Amino acid sequence: MDIQQIKQRYGIIGNSYGLNRAIDIAVQVAPTDLSVLITGESGTGKEVFPKIIHQHSARKHGPYIAVNCGAIPEGTIDSELFGHEKGAFTGALAARKGYFEEADGGTIFLDEVGELPLNTQVRLLRVLEAGEFIKVGSSKVLKTNVRVVAATNVNMDRAIKEGKFREDLYYRLSSVPINIPPLRERIEDIYLLFRKFAKDFADTYRMPPIKLTDEAKEVLIKYRWPGNVRQLKNITEQISVIEKNRIIDAETLLKYIPYHEGDNLPAVFESEEKGPLSFSNERELLYKVLFEMKNDMNDLKKLVLDMLQNDGCSDVKGEHARIIKKLYDNGDGALINTPNVAPAAVTPTVATPVTTPTVKYPEKPEMDESMIQDTQEIVEESLSLVDKEIELIKKALEKHNGKRKYAAKDLGISERTLYRKIKEYNIEG
Repeated sequence: MDIQQIKQRYGIIGNSYGLNRAIDIAVQVAPTDLSVLITGESGTGKEVFPKIIHQHSARKHGPYIAVNCGAIPEGTIDSELFGHEKGAFTGALAARKGYFEEADGGTIFLDEVGELPLNTQVRLLRVLEAGEFIKVGSSKVLKTNVRVVAATNVNMDRAIKEGKFREDLYYRLSSVPINIPPLRERIEDIYLLFRKFAKDFADTYRMPPIKLTDEAKEVLIKYRWPGNVRQLKNITEQISVIEKNRIIDAETLLKYIPYHEGDNLPAVFESEEKGPLSFSNERELLYKVLFEMKNDMNDLKKLVLDMLQNDGCSDVKGEHARIIKKLYDNGDGALINTPNVAPAAVTPTVATPVTTPTVKYPEKPEMDESMIQDTQEIVEESLSLVDKEIELIKKALEKHNGKRKYAAKDLGISERTLYRKIKEYNIEG
């Protein structure tokens, strides 16, 4: 059975490399009795892969039991997994078989295995290594022939370092690791999943399926989906039931997508010393850029004024000459007439290749206060972040004839952020 047939059989939607790789590993390891550890974020669909492994193994006619370890109270989990004898604890009115005894000859799926208490981890390790266990309240060693497939969304390396999970059990469980990629790494699958869910809910509730505009598709694909496939399915169901208009635009879709600060940043880096690093918002980034521009302008102003006020300097060469020429160039190579700069003073030299153009000033330059005042006015222009944001947004909208999709791309922000800012600043566009 190839990958496409497996997808059809188990209702798996997607064509991304990470998903296909995970399915391929599951099929390859299925005929063996190796224990498998499936890792991935919550909502990625980890529960499907143990079924694939069981159905393609020699144990497919044996029992298959799925256990959610995180949903069983710590005080009763040993009894649930390994069974107990009559009178072993208060309320134990009769002997009971545990899941490992019931699953003898088959497969047991331990979901959220990272939530197991340390005492239970010791018992599980013995089952994996020797196939033996002891019921609660008993001293008799029982045998079981069971294949263990486990899954977790916990960072196991961190759990081991913090002493919450046994390292020897981790290596025993992860004889073959399978990682399920998050939805944000399966970009090509997001819209396919949305269409599948929309059709399913349309059939269930007997209504036409919802469809997305092009801008709404962009919003759908660019969102990070922290809840992965489960979140996408829930939002699709909400829209299918609530919205009367079956054509969903971007603004309507954004009403159902929860906003998380930092979702639209290009990347989030993590430092072992300081933890996650992120910018609080776009304003902080803009302020940082403007502050650096102000410092550069002040340095440039100081350089120009120092050269103009230096009575003993008649020649300005090299990099200074290039800066002055750029400041006073009118665009056609000729210098603009200014009170203190003589246009005819710039004469290129060709005698030696290393000689740079020279700017000459009068022997006793007369300082014109009006020129200095103009320079000061340029530096003291408004540095309000709000004004700058509004100005940039208006320019981007004008440039793209009001098309917000392209304006947002030009500004380097998401469409959702652009919509929010347009509404916040009451910008017409």
